[in-house]
Amino acid sequence: MQVAIVTGASSGIGFGCATALAQQGIAVLGTGRDEDRLAALRDAVAQSTGDPDRVGTIAVDLTADDAPTRIVEAAIQRWGRIDFLINNAGVGSPKPLHETDDESLDHFLGLMLRAPFRLARDVIPHMREGSAIINITSTFAVVGGLRGGAYSAAKGGLTALTTHIACQYGPQGIRCNAVAPGVTITPMVEHRLEDERFRKINTEMTPHQRLGRVEDIASTVAFLCSPGGSFINGQTIVVDGGWSSTKYLSDFALDSQWVPR
Repeated sequence: MQVAIVTGASSGIGFGCATALAQQGIAVLGTGRDEDRLAALRDAVAQSTGDPDRVGTIAVDLTADDAPTRIVEAAIQRWGRIDFLINNAGVGSPKPLHETDDESLDHFLGLMLRAPFRLARDVIPHMREGSAIINITSTFAVVGGLRGGAYSAAKGGLTALTTHIACQYGPQGIRCNAVAPGVTITPMVEHRLEDERFRKINTEMTPHQRLGRVEDIASTVAFLCSPGGSFINGQTIVVDGGWSSTKYLSDFALDSQWVPR
């Protein structure tokens, strides 16, 4: 049985990725900071697969010095191998550059760039041919994003790390790709949709009938961990309904009266 580590698996995209991979027959070690939410993940996987042994969890702060060692040891001790690493854990609601203090900068970079770097570094020695690392980035790593700040910097760095891993370890049969979600309805994002400006930027500029869903991202990750994705390496797959690649404006936006500021 193949084994995947999924960070930030206690909610949102990580939860969706963990359950999708388990349903694909892959054993999953989910990491998070909330033990109660991790228990919910274990229950969900057991219920959907009928196999409670297909999932394990570990409550850990990914920025802690010993986090990579603890995570890798947990996977190896339970299943004896690691085939996939899904670097998903993140934080939202960034501020623009001029409003970002050093503490916030260190937090964003620590969780969304330093932690994936360190975990990948510890996982790769255990990977064999056919393994893969998938980094969850963002459309803000593809195009300029208002108020992106440290978030954009971290996700952009993770994109560059993706291409490095793909090049460096591809000859060993280890692939690395990024999945860049657009606005996806998760607990981390729902409150931001209450902001009219944020909602308009995304709903009125997306040439699709809806915003992203967790299953949109999870199914893409699952595909990249399947035989169908075995020749995809060093790529960023953007899952955003066309938001980042078009100049779309909805009829509502086009017909609205523009008022000078």
